[in-house]
Amino acid sequence: MLKLRVFTAIGLIVCLLAALHWLSPLWWALLMLAFILLAAHEWSRLWSFEPAEEFAYLVTLAGCGALEQFFFRPHSASLPAFGLAAVFWLLAAPLWLYSGWKPVSKWTAAAMGGIILLPAWLATVELRLQSELLLLAAMALVWVADIAAYFAGRTFGRHKLAPAISPGKTWEGVAGAMVAVLLYSAGVIHVWETATGELDSHVWVLLMALCCLLCGISVVGDLFESAVKRRAGVKDSGVLLPGHGGVLDRIDALLPVLPLAALIFARNPSA
Repeated sequence: MLKLRVFTAIGLIVCLLAALHWLSPLWWALLMLAFILLAAHEWSRLWSFEPAEEFAYLVTLAGCGALEQFFFRPHSASLPAFGLAAVFWLLAAPLWLYSGWKPVSKWTAAAMGGIILLPAWLATVELRLQSELLLLAAMALVWVADIAAYFAGRTFGRHKLAPAISPGKTWEGVAGAMVAVLLYSAGVIHVWETATGELDSHVWVLLMALCCLLCGISVVGDLFESAVKRRAGVKDSGVLLPGHGGVLDRIDALLPVLPLAALIFARNPSA
């Protein structure tokens, strides 16, 4: 299973890098929107949407994406969407997980799906417009945290993080992820400092703290999707990605990190 996960991950990363480098901004946005719609399909199945309800939901999300891309003033929807996502992931989701997952209506589930998925899509567009490397660095932070948490948890894991939601996750895994992200972010910041000039020590500390925040919120995204799957009574959100399950299983930790990274680091190119 580990080999299958690794081969699938490598294939996804190669395709991502090729698209990131070669596609125009429009085609990149449309590709990421298609990927988000696959995740929305899995989200609707987790909440037992009827076929007609799922179709209407996907059309609505696609329509919102098309409006943003083709009709709204560039970047006009981004900041409010990122702010809404930040409130959800920093406040609502942790409180919901802490208090215990409760079933909600399909209307609430549909609204949550929009808050979770569309800002993440916008973030892939905005961060890439700012810098391909900035988007890649934000994604790599999540990958580093995920890999470190997996191996640290398997090697040292003793204390369960949230046994009622995801029994396999441990506090030792979270600690391993934090250490790995600190090392990763120190390397990235050093490269940035070398390329752009010296950074004040206070800026170093702030950037490291922000990276730790992003690492922590990635854990919230992972747990949140696990809670939804537990409510639905399934192990994986889908079967599209061999060794990983579904699209949501692969991007659950990216969903909160990308909008927050865009809110923190991205700047309007037209500003």
